[in-house]
Amino acid sequence: MASPRPSLLVLLAFASIYLVWGSTYLAIRIALETLPPFTMAGIRYLFAGIVLGAVAWRRGAPPVRAAHLGPALLLGALLFLGGNGSVVWAEQRISSGLAALLIASEPLWVALLLLRRAEERPSPRVFGAIALGLLGLAILTDPFSGKAAADLLGSGVVVLGALSWAAGSLASRTATLPSSPVQSGALQMAAGGAILLLCGAASGEFGRIVWSAVSLRSALALSYLALFGSIVAFTAYLWLLKVADPSLVSTYAFVNPVVAVLLGWGVGGEALSVRMAVAAALIVLAVVLITSGRKRRPAPGS
Repeated sequence: MASPRPSLLVLLAFASIYLVWGSTYLAIRIALETLPPFTMAGIRYLFAGIVLGAVAWRRGAPPVRAAHLGPALLLGALLFLGGNGSVVWAEQRISSGLAALLIASEPLWVALLLLRRAEERPSPRVFGAIALGLLGLAILTDPFSGKAAADLLGSGVVVLGALSWAAGSLASRTATLPSSPVQSGALQMAAGGAILLLCGAASGEFGRIVWSAVSLRSALALSYLALFGSIVAFTAYLWLLKVADPSLVSTYAFVNPVVAVLLGWGVGGEALSVRMAVAAALIVLAVVLITSGRKRRPAPGS
């Protein structure tokens, strides 16, 4: 059988980061039906990190050095505990579509964090996009209304998670990490997974889990998150960074929330209001303007 043409592989890789990463928000909600948040996320990332680490080792990656461990733990905490752990915890209170829209604010926080760096200070267009995105967030959560449009605690935790992911993304640019992108991502995922499991143990999740009560739906959702969300899509993402225009690859940042909202509405039965649609349009437009207005260095995983 002839191997697929490169153009077809590129198409499949883009479909993976668009659809798979966009669907992870609904998969998280399903996994949470019978699994506690930190334990579920910890299993996902520890498993994915071990598998990707084995792949990197088989490809001849050099051994991990002691100097890599500290940065990997820091980034694992910022990206996977702060960034993803916040989403997983918050989806106990808010819809998967809303979580995806709020986490899409990450480029806004990257731009704001760059304000203190004169050489990377955002352009006036990016400043306008930041204001547009913040307006979208305000409409989405409506914190000053008598009846808020969204659960403020859950929404606030996700917004802080987006800030944590942004800080981790910037920190990863100068961190001492393995030269192999797969090995670097694997080490950070494994570190993040271990930290998430420790948080699960500290919060008493281990004592509350009844493994016999875990539903098949939740188990399949967790398997999907680990295998497709953290291994297949992440590998496709790294490959695309080598063969495609990085600015085109970064479009996942505004495609994912649209996919998540539509799946949450069409498959998960989540509400889709006019307010949410307007806020989504503003946030996605802001992310488009920011992403196209600067060269983004991608974060090491999703």
